[in-house]
Amino acid sequence: MSSSPAPHVRKPGRFTVRVLNPAVAFLTRRGLSVWGSRVLAVKGRKSGEWRRTPVNLLTLDGAYYLVAPRGHVQWTRNMRAAGGGRLILGRREDDFTATEIADDDKPELLRAYLKRWKAEVGVFFDGVGPGSSDEELRAIAPKHPVFRVTFV
Repeated sequence: MSSSPAPHVRKPGRFTVRVLNPAVAFLTRRGLSVWGSRVLAVKGRKSGEWRRTPVNLLTLDGAYYLVAPRGHVQWTRNMRAAGGGRLILGRREDDFTATEIADDDKPELLRAYLKRWKAEVGVFFDGVGPGSSDEELRAIAPKHPVFRVTFV
C-alpha cells in the first residue's frame, strides 16, 4: 500500500519547506506577524504531542478563520481530532476551539483568503482566485478545509 498523499493534497515545494516556512515561523515566534501569520500548535491525533506549523489567520467581519490552502494535510486532520489548538505570535499563546465550515459556506471565506494571500498560496487553488464566481469557489471548497476559530 502506498503512503503517497491523496491527489487533492499539494505538497509544498522545497523552497517553501526549507526557506519560506522556517523564515515566517522564525519571525512569528519573535512576535512579528507577516500578513497575519501565526504559528499553529495542535496536538497530534495519534501521538498527543504538540505539532507546529505556520498559518495565516483570516479575519472577516470580526470572526477568525484558518484556511488550509494545501488541502487535507496533517494539521487539518489533527484539528478535527483535537477540536482546537493554540495560535502563537511571539510570547503570546492564545488557545482556541475550532469549528469546521461546511463547503457551501466557504466561497466568501475562500475569496477573502485569496484576496489577501493569493500571491503566496494561489498555486494551490487550481486557477481559482478572488475574482472567481461563487460556483467556482464552491467547486474547490471540498479540497480546502476551513475552520472558524473561537478564542477561549
